Amino acid sequence: MKFIKAERKKAKLRLALAGPSGSGKTYSALLIAKGIGGPVAVVDTERGSAELYAGNANIGLDYDVMQLAPPYHPNRYIEAIKAAQQAGYNVVIIDSGSHAWMGEGGMLDEVDKASKANRGNSMAGWKAVAPVEKRFLDAIIGTDIHIIMTLRTKTEWEISKDEKTGKTKPVKVGLKPEQRVGIEYEFTIVFDLSVDGNVATASKDRTDLFMGQYFTPTVETGTTLLDWLNQGSEAPASNHEPESPKTDELIEAAATKAQQEKLVELGRESIDMTPEEVRAFAAYYRKGDRLTKDEAQDLIDNFEDRLAAYLTAKKPEDE
Repeated sequence: MKFIKAERKKAKLRLALAGPSGSGKTYSALLIAKGIGGPVAVVDTERGSAELYAGNANIGLDYDVMQLAPPYHPNRYIEAIKAAQQAGYNVVIIDSGSHAWMGEGGMLDEVDKASKANRGNSMAGWKAVAPVEKRFLDAIIGTDIHIIMTLRTKTEWEISKDEKTGKTKPVKVGLKPEQRVGIEYEFTIVFDLSVDGNVATASKDRTDLFMGQYFTPTVETGTTLLDWLNQGSEAPASNHEPESPKTDELIEAAATKAQQEKLVELGRESIDMTPEEVRAFAAYYRKGDRLTKDEAQDLIDNFEDRLAAYLTAKKPEDE
């Protein structure tokens, strides 16, 4: 082990935009993505809201969209990021990352299911979900493309006084992001957006470009960020792709001991299974956190046909 001289290297953006409904998260993300440049993809969990800005003259950006419907299991976000990287996009907007936490099939749902399967032991539930959460965060940090993630915040109403008129009015303000505590540590910059004017403030800023400022994000925000990101020497080429769930982890995540044994019996001890097949079994026996029951059953039927052929071929000839 040895120390070496610290050196700035070029980097990819990791930006979180947090705010309540109506604070301009998606709009701001698209403007910033335009400033960064290159092909832009949006992973949309907000029921098509990103497409409402397609053709918007004030944004002036062509972009592609992937609609992500429930379940919002983090593995599906990982696959979306991997698909974007393989397709050659330069910027991926995840709108919104909150669903991976509190949405149907998200991490809180997974913890609840795992806890119930362990007689209400919430610690066991969190332990079962921890590897999934780690892969989700690794996918965001490790991919070789720019990531912008919007985050919903819990909302409260405050009474605000207008300094010009002296009148008071209720104002919607955002509190903590609806994601795990400490999610901001994973990002280079976190902008908190307000409903009133979509004004942004930086609650975290490793670039030191925006701290202490009050501003409305624009295309120039993206170009300013890109200039900073491109400073320094070339970073080592990254061949990192978001990690797919491992067979052992999928089996461990099965809801009950009986289901784990079923997976082992049908898969690991009888014939090699692909990760997709193991995931299908897990989804089926857990009543589908990733696939529908019919989709999982189709894969299971296909696997069982292969298993039957394998066992037939394995029988001694004199039987």
